[in-house]
Amino acid sequence: MSKNYYLTIILLLFCSNLLLAQSAPAWGGGADQTDLSFGFSFSYVSSYFKIIKQPNWRTPYFDPGVNKNITDSLNSITSRPLPGFGIGFITRYRLTDHLEARITPSLVFADRALTYTYPTALEDITKSIQATNIDLPLSIKLKSDRIDDFRAYLLGGVKYSIAVGKGNAVAGDLNPLDQIPKNVQGFGSFDVGIGCDIYFEFFKLSPEIKLSNSFGNVLAPGSDPYSVPISKLSLHTIMFSLIFE
Repeated sequence: MSKNYYLTIILLLFCSNLLLAQSAPAWGGGADQTDLSFGFSFSYVSSYFKIIKQPNWRTPYFDPGVNKNITDSLNSITSRPLPGFGIGFITRYRLTDHLEARITPSLVFADRALTYTYPTALEDITKSIQATNIDLPLSIKLKSDRIDDFRAYLLGGVKYSIAVGKGNAVAGDLNPLDQIPKNVQGFGSFDVGIGCDIYFEFFKLSPEIKLSNSFGNVLAPGSDPYSVPISKLSLHTIMFSLIFE
């Protein structure tokens, strides 16, 4: 056989090795190579209240201090989504090749609002409830097979949120019309979400969308004109996160 034949074989083998190297999946910084790994996250948060009203929620508010009604009858109580953000850390533990447990403590800054409409008022009254929470989620992540540098997953779990600071605490002798509804100091929620793992050479990036609904009533008891008409508040949250491992 001629030298050109051997040279052609060598060139073909060399080119095939290059092609195989280029198509090999990215390492992802070794995030999936060990049972335990760590990371951090940045999140955009949008939250609002689901409102359950008292049977007599339209009744004008009677102030015993002045011995008369100080509000008109209510037309509506609504809550619109407000934006916020969060930063957190992630601890991941591999249970199987397709299942892992995650703890993702986060510091979340997210305001909430209630809007009250009265027939005689020139404009609606909006009460903003400022909230800074420490979220402590525990979740299970169900992963698909990895296809090159991509893997999809489903997420489910529970979360406990703890309020930081006094928030909208107000003095007891404040004018009732200046009062602001308050949330409880701590409450639980359940989470569901979807996302995907994208592998790069030195790290793994996971865009994720998660829905969260609170358990029970997050409204703290109050005797002000804005708490009395409400029987129960549930907090609904949508969170879009970028997780780096």
